[in-house]
Amino acid sequence: MPIEHTVDHERRLVVARGRGILTDRDVFDYQRGVWSRPELAGYDELVDMSGIEGIDLPSIERVRELAQLSAAMDADAPPSRLAIVAPKDYAFALGRLYEAYRGLDDRSRKQVSVFRWVKDALAWLGTEPRAT
Repeated sequence: MPIEHTVDHERRLVVARGRGILTDRDVFDYQRGVWSRPELAGYDELVDMSGIEGIDLPSIERVRELAQLSAAMDADAPPSRLAIVAPKDYAFALGRLYEAYRGLDDRSRKQVSVFRWVKDALAWLGTEPRAT
């Protein structure tokens, strides 16, 4: 699967990493699969796209649809943050578009920001990297 994730309950943080060619289905499956788990409500999220080789997106409209789905799933969750790490220009632009769409949706409970580097994303989330 092109998106792998881990859950750090101690830090209340979900870390997702994209690999290979990322499709819209991969991202929608990740959103529905991970964020439908009630115990993760209010957790912060780090989505690291550093490892993707490409993005297969049928249309930019899918970014808006993902933002709407994500915001709808926030319904009763406490406020949290989502940091997207996207070093490559196209992924960065899509991340910024997602950030804008998500920010315009009144249902959204996550503050979104896009970064080029993991260290900047972790600083914004207020956490430190963990040794693996």
